[in-house]
Amino acid sequence: MTRIDLTPLYRSSIGFDRMGSLLDSALRSEKTTGGYPPYDIEIRGDDQYAITLAVAGFEQSELDIQVEKGVLTVRGKKVEDQSERNYLYQGIANRAFERKFNLADHVEVSGADMNNGLLTISLVKEIPEAMKPKSIAINISGNVLEHQSESEKAA
Repeated sequence: MTRIDLTPLYRSSIGFDRMGSLLDSALRSEKTTGGYPPYDIEIRGDDQYAITLAVAGFEQSELDIQVEKGVLTVRGKKVEDQSERNYLYQGIANRAFERKFNLADHVEVSGADMNNGLLTISLVKEIPEAMKPKSIAINISGNVLEHQSESEKAA
């Protein structure tokens, strides 16, 4: 398995130490999860995203969506069909599945909808006020020089 050396990133960046483990797990999971169920990830606007999974044949009660420690997990498990069926050919997958998606910091699930066999999970990136850029005053010999961001200058 190929390992990616992120040492140069660590020299000049703070807080990206979990990036290596995220990349390693992404490379590992691509080999093991297969393609079921198929899914799309789309950008719907500034800081808005959606994940759509094709879950045809699953009822809402057979699906479970959870977020824990920055990982979105979608599971599906079919209820056992008690009726006896005699198939000539069975090509519709009724197998259980689990899909995991790593979420960036401040990305939250805002809702989930199911329509025509497609499960769509809406996500939004909400940066806390404390994390937004702010101006820092510089004191020089009792005088205060204020630096303003571009948005403050425009106002």
